[in-house]
Amino acid sequence: MSAEATNPGAHSRRRGRPRIDLRRLGRAALLGPAARDRLPDAIGHVADAHRAHHPDADLAILHKAYVLAESSHRGQFRKSGEPYITHPLAVTLILAELGAETTTLTASLLHDTVEDTEVTLDQVRTEFGAEVCYLVDGVTKLEKVDYGAAAEPETFRKMLVATGNDVRVMSIKLADRLHNMRTLGVMRPEKQARIAKVTRDVLIPLAERLGVQALKTELEDLVFAILHPEEYERTRALIADNSSASGALDAMAESFRSVLRDAGIAAEVLIRPRHFVSVHRISLKRGELRGTDLGRLLVLVGEDADCYGVLGELHTCFTPVISEFKDFIAAPKFNLYQSLHTAVAGPGGAVAEVLIRTHQMHKVAEAGVIALGNPYVPVEGTEPADGERADPTRPGWLSRLLDWQQSTPDPDTFWTSLRADLAQDREITVFRADGGMLGLPAGASCVDAAYAQYGEEAHACIGARVNGRLATLSTVLSDGDTVHLLLAQDAASGPSPDWLDHARTPGARIAITTWLAEHPEGAKVQAAAPRRPAPVTADRPAAANAVVDLPDATVRLAGCCTPVPPDAVTGFAVRGGTVTVHREKCPAVARMKSLDREPVPVRWGDAAECRVTLVAESFGRPRLLADLTEAIATEGAAIVSATVEPPSQQRVRHTYTLQLPDAAGLPALMRAMRDVPGVYDVSRTQHPAATA
Repeated sequence: MSAEATNPGAHSRRRGRPRIDLRRLGRAALLGPAARDRLPDAIGHVADAHRAHHPDADLAILHKAYVLAESSHRGQFRKSGEPYITHPLAVTLILAELGAETTTLTASLLHDTVEDTEVTLDQVRTEFGAEVCYLVDGVTKLEKVDYGAAAEPETFRKMLVATGNDVRVMSIKLADRLHNMRTLGVMRPEKQARIAKVTRDVLIPLAERLGVQALKTELEDLVFAILHPEEYERTRALIADNSSASGALDAMAESFRSVLRDAGIAAEVLIRPRHFVSVHRISLKRGELRGTDLGRLLVLVGEDADCYGVLGELHTCFTPVISEFKDFIAAPKFNLYQSLHTAVAGPGGAVAEVLIRTHQMHKVAEAGVIALGNPYVPVEGTEPADGERADPTRPGWLSRLLDWQQSTPDPDTFWTSLRADLAQDREITVFRADGGMLGLPAGASCVDAAYAQYGEEAHACIGARVNGRLATLSTVLSDGDTVHLLLAQDAASGPSPDWLDHARTPGARIAITTWLAEHPEGAKVQAAAPRRPAPVTADRPAAANAVVDLPDATVRLAGCCTPVPPDAVTGFAVRGGTVTVHREKCPAVARMKSLDREPVPVRWGDAAECRVTLVAESFGRPRLLADLTEAIATEGAAIVSATVEPPSQQRVRHTYTLQLPDAAGLPALMRAMRDVPGVYDVSRTQHPAATA
């Protein structure tokens, strides 16, 4: 298939600064006017593309690498019949167009020499240095295992490890796969489909996560054409039929330029055509396409502040679609992407999606980690550990994958987990209690946050506070949430099998499954046994320290609110000449007054003793009941009755009726109970009473 066949944007010429367009980099650009068996000027195309991004780059090493690659591959041909050197040249040209630095391009030219020729790693190290040798070795290791179905898990485990040690290895691999996909037409259909599926399942998500959108979008179109040829042809026809409708975008782009020029904002306004897969998705979502659906408007400015200035002008002069606004500048996406997204309606009612970003943001949006140059600058006087490299650009998701792949010795389990993790195409950022951040896939729960923050220590997690409010571990987190994870003090604590129902990340699932396999005796012991203990009760004595001015009246404290000195209280006379005393804020007081029941004045007498009912809300853990009763006894309170409800979602409610020697000790008692690990709240009962 030709490169042009996958370019849905061919119908619309863009103004201003051109977008990186990999589809135009065909074999003719590599071979030039020279004969097929002679490519002396081919490296010149790479040099020109490289100098466009790095004007001061030293090209001597590129020429040297080309000479070695060309001489080593001489006599070798691809299945298409082209000289083999066209492949490393094409891969290098793709990376050069994306702005890769010189070391990456040098390694790209040599990436097949160690695998397919007599060149050795020692020779590469001697001629080009340790950095180039490291990259070539990393790419070579990815090629040592065939892409057969049985070998895929281990192949991609090696790919992941190599990527984690140096993201430039994956950059070369992605460009390598792109060129192979462009020339896949010479292979049998069944092999095309197999390679396309692997590309779809793993390499495209990796390209997305590394932020290399220019590679990702073309790979998507190539896979789409192979795996869904009928839908691909329909989409191409749809684009051709609507090519004349692009005038709506042209008109809005011109209106944008006029508005921003009048506002004094220097900006480029470009039309960014959608690629085939994007048009296909839009057509499925909206049905009949509008003229503005075939592309989006891209506004490029110089500074971050100008992005918000442009947004304000567009929202002032056009009708904004508020639901379409997203700020990825203040909160960048997990793959380094930054931009403002919005949509506005023009005077004729046409709605256009708008992207607003700086030129640097645009470069990173297109090329991702490739645009960041060489992040591995050695510190003088230090030697990195063997095989380990500190990568300041490594995304958080990649660090997590590297962590859990080490805990998954089974290749099939690793493969399944990898595909599941990469299928999460959106990531959220949550904030830890200490101010740090956690990157998690959308749909992640507090269980995932616990293992992302604490690793295996999360086995002792008993709950969380989300945005300051108590939450169960099953709570699904949203972007921007603040999560405070609560750990039990008991080192013997372990996860419950129920946690697997709420874990979304491979790291959490693998850690939980491993712990449960090592502890076959069962799930974590909950704080209270699942059976309900029979309450221990005592007769309710008269409240001698509550006094009413009624002769021969019997006074008792209401069980719904258990008032104690110095609570503000009131009473209501009930049958038998008894006065029930409530706290004034008790819901029963309002009900009694609504029934026109006359309150009886109540005051506290001199007696110091009091009885109170407290409710302790806690997360389940071993010995919780014993620790609570010990805390109560230490404060000098006597337990009149106690009830422990069965655990629900790892939360347990304890209700205690206590006799205190002095009401003044109640605040200290409640503080002591709250200090018991696992207890998150202690309150006095507020249960409504059926009758006073």
